[in-house]
Amino acid sequence: MPNAADNMKNNLGEVGEHLKSAASAASDAVRGAAGVATDELKLGKAQVKSELSDSALAGISAAEFGGEAAREQMDALMDKGRDLIDSAAELIRERPLASFGIALAAGWVIAKLGRSSD
Repeated sequence: MPNAADNMKNNLGEVGEHLKSAASAASDAVRGAAGVATDELKLGKAQVKSELSDSALAGISAAEFGGEAAREQMDALMDKGRDLIDSAAELIRERPLASFGIALAAGWVIAKLGRSSD
């Protein structure tokens, strides 16, 4: 019949085996979690790259449309400028004396303003 010391040794041996098994299970769990985390990180990295790439393409497209919009606005302004010049030329042809008087008065006002600011 085993004595108390033998029973204690047997139980401590069983404790050691259970601790080894627990450590092995914990190690397996950590390895599994690391593997899953690595896979998730790879997937997340790929998604971030994809979103950044899409963002860059959208930015380039917006810049191209911005340039086109600026050209359209410039063309519209140039057309308005040409219309204004044509209207002024027509007015000068219709009323040359009035146009000369207006130009003379405008020059005098500008000269007066220029001298008074000194």
